[in-house]
Amino acid sequence: MTEWVRRARPTGQDDGQVGSLGGGRTPRPRNWSPVRAMTRRLSPDGSQLARTPAERRRNAVVDCALYLDGRRQAGDWDYAEALAAARSAETGFVWLGLHEPELAEMTEIATTYGLHELAVEDAVKAQQRPKLERFGDVNFLVLRTARYCEHTELTETSDVVETGQVMLFIGPHFVISVRHGDACRLAPVREELEARQELLLHGPWAVAYAITDRVVDLYLEVADQLEDDMDVLETEVFDRQSSGRIQRIYQMKRELVEFKRAVMPLQRPLLTLTTQMNRDVPKEVRRYFRDVQDHLSRTVELVNSYDDLLNSILQARLAQVTVDQNNDMRKIAAWAAIAAVWTAIAGIYGMNFEFMPELKVTYGYPVVLALMLGISLALYRWFRRNDWL
Repeated sequence: MTEWVRRARPTGQDDGQVGSLGGGRTPRPRNWSPVRAMTRRLSPDGSQLARTPAERRRNAVVDCALYLDGRRQAGDWDYAEALAAARSAETGFVWLGLHEPELAEMTEIATTYGLHELAVEDAVKAQQRPKLERFGDVNFLVLRTARYCEHTELTETSDVVETGQVMLFIGPHFVISVRHGDACRLAPVREELEARQELLLHGPWAVAYAITDRVVDLYLEVADQLEDDMDVLETEVFDRQSSGRIQRIYQMKRELVEFKRAVMPLQRPLLTLTTQMNRDVPKEVRRYFRDVQDHLSRTVELVNSYDDLLNSILQARLAQVTVDQNNDMRKIAAWAAIAAVWTAIAGIYGMNFEFMPELKVTYGYPVVLALMLGISLALYRWFRRNDWL
């Protein structure tokens, strides 16, 4: 059997390496399982060349650390050796960090750690809503991450919120974090957590808390920055000198819906983690999760208020459009009334009857023109006084 190869990587390096995902659903036989799945690649001439385990892991594994008594052990650990060392120690566990793994890479890790094939498939596809599931003695926690996208001006195509996903496999002696996207990087979380030995003593659930706390803190940051965009939209709508294009409001509403899909479904998994009936989470760690739940509740309140505010802004803008249309129609009607005076008098004198009054008057023509002009000026002043013009 091929000898395991340790990865040479500095401790604390950011998890920025990107793997590749298939464009569609990966077909698999009906009897597929993590143990039986195999990975091969094609050479230029079409023949299949087997890749070594180290080659298959190189693109996905970002960091693998062994923790004993709350302290990270020195050295670059292979995840299989680290798991064996953690199981031999009473207070040891492994934190394996992955970034966008392929199915073959995830399958090999699942074989070593005993992960369920359904959870493995979810971790690779990264199209899940926040949830908490249990497969044997392994808990599978799905989080959706969010990050605010800086922009100088809110337009009809502005990207306001970027989302991603983080999946956590939490077992008795390990925690595996699978990150998709760059909305929430986990290297700073690992660095901060390794400085808190008393928290790491609680094992893999301490890592789950730290990652969840970081994700929810980013929610709050996004919510605070969204408030600035809301203020800009509100100002534009009620500023008569601004166009206040309604497309911007719709774009903001779409971005808010994307943010809500990350925030709202997380309430139920967090409630499950904080309940006293949950025996998987240590009692001390449940207190930390309750703090995260409080922050999430605040974010939910902000998101709901933003949604109501956007609806109000949209309704106000639609009302303004209706009012502007009515004003335009009044202006058109006023000018049509002024023009009707000239049309009526000119029409009467254009009938060409021989016996009509005032046809032989010397100053009849200028008098009629002065009369039409005087009536028009009187109508104009009346319309202006009533704000029709």
